[in-house]
Amino acid sequence: MNIYESLGIRRIINADTTLTRLGGSLMPEPVLEAMNEAAKSFVDMFELQRQVGHRLAELTHNEAAYVCTGAAAGLFLASLACMTGADLKAIACLPSLAGLKDEIIIHCAHRIPYDPAVRLAGAKLVEVGNAIQTFSWEFEAAITERTAAVLYIAGEHLSFGVLSLPETIEIAHAHSLPVIVDAAAQLPPPENLWHFTRDLGADLAIFSGGKDLRGPQASGLMVGRADLIEACSENGTPHQRLGRAMKVGKEEMIGLLAAVEWYLQQDHTARMSNFEVIVQFWVDTFSDWPGVTARRDYPNEAGRPLPWALLEFDPTVTGLNAAEVQQQLWDGDPRIAVSLAGPYGIHLTPDTLEPGEAEIVTDRLKQIL
Repeated sequence: MNIYESLGIRRIINADTTLTRLGGSLMPEPVLEAMNEAAKSFVDMFELQRQVGHRLAELTHNEAAYVCTGAAAGLFLASLACMTGADLKAIACLPSLAGLKDEIIIHCAHRIPYDPAVRLAGAKLVEVGNAIQTFSWEFEAAITERTAAVLYIAGEHLSFGVLSLPETIEIAHAHSLPVIVDAAAQLPPPENLWHFTRDLGADLAIFSGGKDLRGPQASGLMVGRADLIEACSENGTPHQRLGRAMKVGKEEMIGLLAAVEWYLQQDHTARMSNFEVIVQFWVDTFSDWPGVTARRDYPNEAGRPLPWALLEFDPTVTGLNAAEVQQQLWDGDPRIAVSLAGPYGIHLTPDTLEPGEAEIVTDRLKQIL
């Protein structure tokens, strides 16, 4: 009996995606070993954060890097950094932002459930454009003497109705404004770890540590300009400041470093080929099933360049809608998590599956149908 079974909790086969509510992802052995080793010693946390940051910056071809407790915490610290800089007097006055620039510009079409992390820092989000389109003059008009930064949410799924990232950076930098890129789920490709910052010129980019990197779920990676990373550090733990509530432990720092090292050593071309094989297996299996249509879909829910399978059900033939199929998959043992694709479809993703689990998902679907 494993630890979850001892608590009466069924394990989950994750054919959905790297969701926080499902535990993010599964850490590979090198990450687990590194975290276990880190847990066995006391260490100077300021020195550890600094040295881990130096190593992560080297690995990701950035000026500097910082480990935080997830991408949302990264948004919080990045917002503070752009408003206070490394000014200890300003930091000491927090949460008061009196006398500081406290507005952060965001595309209307980029409003997401995670932007409260920006408002938690005390910043005011200023929307530009609308859900359908944005013009450069609207962006220019939104910039005032109170503007501290620009927040850009990366991902193909949010590219409609917004200015491109290069154009956004060009306008922002013309006004000496930093650009923060929320790239929480934008891996793969691994090159994104330096593409947004080194290649395109964004000032900060934030990644989740517990998604495709397969690091600790309670970790995030911030990369970019050295002065802004320093400002994040001054606002964050282990300092006894506003970011203290988002404490990152020695295990998360070492675990994330090990995860990035592991991730950059992987054969991502082979990974993609394997994902395509799994998706094709699902498509081939269910294409001829009565009342079911199956096809490869692309990209995935976060706009990542990953394939997944779309199965759609004809309730007049199967007697089932998508929500019923999803619920029956969830009610089994082990539970199987899939995402809904409208009232009659579900998505199956291959990138969160362990070997042999694609077949278990397939067999369960056959039983349900």
